Amino acid sequence: MVKLVLVPVLFLIACLFAGIYGAVHNQISYTVAPEYFTRYKFHQFRIDEDIPQRIGAAIVGWKAAWWMGIVIGIVVIPMGLLIRGNANYFWSMIRVFGVVAITTLIVGLAALVMAFVVVDAETVGEFTRYGNEIVDDAAFARAGTMHNFSYLGGLIGIITGAVAIHRQCRRQKLSASASDTSTTE
Repeated sequence: MVKLVLVPVLFLIACLFAGIYGAVHNQISYTVAPEYFTRYKFHQFRIDEDIPQRIGAAIVGWKAAWWMGIVIGIVVIPMGLLIRGNANYFWSMIRVFGVVAITTLIVGLAALVMAFVVVDAETVGEFTRYGNEIVDDAAFARAGTMHNFSYLGGLIGIITGAVAIHRQCRRQKLSASASDTSTTE
């Protein structure tokens, strides 16, 4: 019963993880291509020009990512109910959200590295967003690649999160079997 009360709290925490991930992720992509934000995302997310650009990038990241916590939570939170014990369930799910975030970061960074290898001024066309000509088209494409692949990373993160839940359940089962064996001897 207590686990069911934890479910909405865990959804909130999953959204916090996702939003914070988005804000941090955008600090990396802003470093790669400030124009991706100043000429595209700030307009798309209606970020006021008076807001410092790094903070604006963090706000964009939060707004673009927090809802992934719901998507991730819909899958992993019910799976986590298989974990024994209320506290175990809660803290295991916090670790699972961390696994999802780390997986997403790894996929996004791998895409960024590949974009640096593959994308240069000759391999991309000229970009225009909301009437703004982009000066560094290659950097813009690299930041966009990282952004797009991070959503894929979130989906892959769901799988790694599910694996983490499975491992936790297996550990608990093995631990219970070992303690049952030791008490019967």
